[in-house]
Amino acid sequence: MGREKECRMRLDGRAVEGKALLETDHVLFRGGERATAGRAAATGATRIKILFRDLTTVKASGGALRLEWGSSWAEFELGAAAEKWAQKILHPPSRLDKLGVKAGVSVRLHGRFEAGFSVELEAAGVVAARGAADLVFLAASGSADLARIPAVMRELEPAGGLWVVYPKGVEAIREIDVIEAGRAAGLKDTKVASFSPTHTALRFTIPVTARVRAGRAG
Repeated sequence: MGREKECRMRLDGRAVEGKALLETDHVLFRGGERATAGRAAATGATRIKILFRDLTTVKASGGALRLEWGSSWAEFELGAAAEKWAQKILHPPSRLDKLGVKAGVSVRLHGRFEAGFSVELEAAGVVAARGAADLVFLAASGSADLARIPAVMRELEPAGGLWVVYPKGVEAIREIDVIEAGRAAGLKDTKVASFSPTHTALRFTIPVTARVRAGRAG
C-alpha cells in the first residue's frame, strides 16, 4: 500500500510529531515527542506498529483517524486523508490484489505453494499459461531455487512479472539474496508484498531496454 504522511499522533494522551506509514496489514509511526500544555518535551524517538488484526475500533472524524486496540488508542491528524486511510484499514487489499492477479491473467507456478493459493487463483478466473505468462510465481527456499530465475524469466510475457516467493526471517534465503539473483539475471526488482504470515513475495520485471534489444517489446 505504501501511503506515507507527516502528521501528529496522539498515543494514549501524549502528542508526537512524526511520519505515519500505511501498509497492507499495519500502520507504522516513527517520530519524537512534542511538548504539550503543562509538560516538557520528552527526548528520544517513538516507534509504534499497529496491526490491523488487533484493532477493535477504526474511526475517521474531523480529519483525525482514531485506532483502538486492547486498552490502548492512537489518533492521527491526517486531514483529508483520514477517511481514505480508515477505508483502507477496514477493507485491506486481498493477497491477489497485492500480487496483481485478475481474471483472465495467464499464470504459471514453479515450486511448492500452499494449496490455498491455487484455490484462490482458480476462484479469481486466471488462465493456466500454455506459452508466455503474464505472471510467473517461483517458490524459493534456497540458492538452488534462485538459480532457476534465468530459465523461468524466459517464460514471461515482455511486460509480465516474476514473483519470487520466499520464507521470512531465515538465513538460508534473505531478501538481498533474492534481489541479487534477480538482478544477475538482468531483471529489475519493482515491488515487495506480504504473501502470507510466513512468506514474502518480491516482483521482478524485464527492463524496457532489454525487451527492445531482444525484440520482445510489448
